[in-house]
Amino acid sequence: MRSVRERLLLLQDAEYRLFQSRLMPTVDPDTVIGVRMPALRKLAKELTAEEKEAFLSALPHTFYEENNLHGILISACKDAAQSIEMLDRFLPYVDNWATCDLIRPVSFQQHPEILLAAIRRWMESDRPYTVRFGIEMLMMYYLDDAFEAVYAERVASVRSEHYYVRMMVAWYFAEALVRRYDDVISYIEQGRLSPWIHNMTIRKAVESFRISDETKQYLKTLRMKTESKVGN
Repeated sequence: MRSVRERLLLLQDAEYRLFQSRLMPTVDPDTVIGVRMPALRKLAKELTAEEKEAFLSALPHTFYEENNLHGILISACKDAAQSIEMLDRFLPYVDNWATCDLIRPVSFQQHPEILLAAIRRWMESDRPYTVRFGIEMLMMYYLDDAFEAVYAERVASVRSEHYYVRMMVAWYFAEALVRRYDDVISYIEQGRLSPWIHNMTIRKAVESFRISDETKQYLKTLRMKTESKVGN
């Protein structure tokens, strides 16, 4: 039987490999095979339980697609505690926004308390994509009925020079302006975010179809005149 890596290599699309590599400046192009997401998801479903267990234990991986497949397998786990354990092992090896953002554990949809503790721990990590993932989980699952003001405060308190962390903070607040406007508009009105994140939040919010034209015009008046430089 072919190994998982051999099966991935058989799914290679050379043209897609070039396209995908351009989207991920933090990833060595030599580690990108070029496998489209539908093919990856199909492969994840075809693996036996034994193959999944062996693959999930084989960290670190070499190829970008191996990491994506790992994220897909974690997302399919239906046990929240087990999902968190798997993430704690895997997140330190995530080195790009695409792999980070594809992880959507189905077990998190019920918002167990255990997830909040894990999110806080992830957001305190010194690894940028672990921090990004923690913020993203707050955005995904805690901006509706489960929202509490302290969550927005924790995101605003994140200090990082990493581009993809700062972009995630801006994304969080832009989404919060859509779903929790009255709760978070003070962060913009009072200039409580760094200049770059502040202006990027407004930019992303203004691009949303879910915000009224009147609100967009108001947000534009709150733009800061100067922006800080951001490291990659």
